[in-house]
Amino acid sequence: MSKVKVLVIEDHNLTRMGLRAALQADAEIEIVGEAANAKQGLHLLKTLKPDVATIDVGLPDMDGVELTRLFRQYQTETNDDNTKILMLTMQDSEDTVLAAFAAGADSYCMKDIESENLIKAVKTTANGTSWIDSVIADVVLRQLRQDVGDGSSDSGKRVLIQGIDPDIEKTIEAYPLTQREKEVLELIVAGCDNAEIASKLYLTVGTVKTHVRGILSKLCVADRTQAAVRALRAGLVQ
Repeated sequence: MSKVKVLVIEDHNLTRMGLRAALQADAEIEIVGEAANAKQGLHLLKTLKPDVATIDVGLPDMDGVELTRLFRQYQTETNDDNTKILMLTMQDSEDTVLAAFAAGADSYCMKDIESENLIKAVKTTANGTSWIDSVIADVVLRQLRQDVGDGSSDSGKRVLIQGIDPDIEKTIEAYPLTQREKEVLELIVAGCDNAEIASKLYLTVGTVKTHVRGILSKLCVADRTQAAVRALRAGLVQ
């Protein structure tokens, strides 16, 4: 199995060293480069073509959101969309989160994420699935619900979050959700936990857990937040 090639773009030396150490602890991840500013980062993004780039929002010469936007423009011009972007920051403000996704970020994590989850985030992002930190999940879900609700993108703060990958869409069509799974999924998107879902649908918690596992499997996601985002993107729930 080929390793996930990662480029780390972070201006603080100690943080960059910590990220490198955490990611290199996994045998399936290879750090192919590091950058301490946006200019150097953009150059390495273009030349190294990593599978995933972790980008800090607060870079000294250009913020990570603008760097992401410029790199996405380059990818469009060169027809090369292999590199995924994982924003890694201490900022969880709604404006910053939405701006990052509007610029083309694939995933968004807080810097205080546990090493184990950071590794999962990188691998998940490399596989084409968004990893959204639970701290900012509500921001993304709220925006997605709004997008689904009115279908417009007029506001300057609005984020157009693209649809799902065609291969995943085919998988969902090949293994459609049952009616009960759709009911459970709607309640997941509404923010209900397993106990609340069990109460609303007159099921046992164990039965709900079984349905949730089936939903995660069919939607090709790792957790409930990703399932909610994918469901809204794919139009599985309203």
